[in-house]
Amino acid sequence: MKVKPIAEVVAFLAPVAEEVGVEIVDAKWDLRQNTLALFIDAPGGVDLLLCEKFHRAVDGPLDELDPTFGAAYTLSCSSAGLDRPFKTEKDYLRHIGEKVEIHLYAPIEGAKYYEGVLLGLEDGCVGVETGAGEKHFPLDKISKACLLIEV
Repeated sequence: MKVKPIAEVVAFLAPVAEEVGVEIVDAKWDLRQNTLALFIDAPGGVDLLLCEKFHRAVDGPLDELDPTFGAAYTLSCSSAGLDRPFKTEKDYLRHIGEKVEIHLYAPIEGAKYYEGVLLGLEDGCVGVETGAGEKHFPLDKISKACLLIEV
């Protein structure tokens, strides 16, 4: 199945997402199942009603865009999840002051895993206040950064 690039689809739908009060934080084509999956986030979180509202809001514009050049596909809209990895600078900035976990490709100061309060992102380095003090991790050394989920 031929499809339009995901970046084009997301850019086209961004104004609709903004009207609904959400942000598209990830999107994927699953060409084996002919599915367009849109993952959203919103201040205060995402619930089933918000996913449905967003799905209904993008349905018409997607018909107009015709991302599959007339082929049938399934649209899936869901929350990106609490533990979704940070992918953009905006993700880091949105979570300043919150507890995060940082996974590294290789050990820094003897460890590949840190958790603490996100201080910010500056000059390509992520600042985290850990139990052992303030640490800074270059973005290219981080394999995964996400919110710390405490149970």
